[in-house]
Amino acid sequence: MLRIKLIAVGSLKEPYWRAALSEYEKRLAAYAKFEVIELKECRISDAPSPAEIENALEKEADAVFAALPPRAFLAALCVEGKQISSEELSALLSRAGETHGEIAFVIGSSFGLSPRVKRAAHFSLSLSALTFPHQMARVILAETLYRSLSILSGGKYHK
Repeated sequence: MLRIKLIAVGSLKEPYWRAALSEYEKRLAAYAKFEVIELKECRISDAPSPAEIENALEKEADAVFAALPPRAFLAALCVEGKQISSEELSALLSRAGETHGEIAFVIGSSFGLSPRVKRAAHFSLSLSALTFPHQMARVILAETLYRSLSILSGGKYHK
């Protein structure tokens, strides 16, 4: 069974986001072993300098790499990533599952991801040209993964 980890910097605070993610975790269980790993977001000042932001992103990157399974296919969610269709994501999941056995999607903090994480990624994914809150992005990603795995299995969820 495919193993997928969602590594996210920060935590879901609102109960409605937790409930939505929980629903997709249940649905994904039919297709994959899905796990969410929440990492602590670095605290920075209200008006951080570029150096302070860079330092925080590097500390968060260290935590991401520590949580990353050694052989996992790494997909970084970032604004400059590629936008793909659900069918294309299905094909990517299939190929990555065959070659790596495990896939890790990484969502950074409100300042994004360290360039080091982006360089290490096998694929950079953008969910949309729109900007979403990081908490919403988790739910959107989980739904998208469920839809894509449903496509792979020939399910009727995707229309």
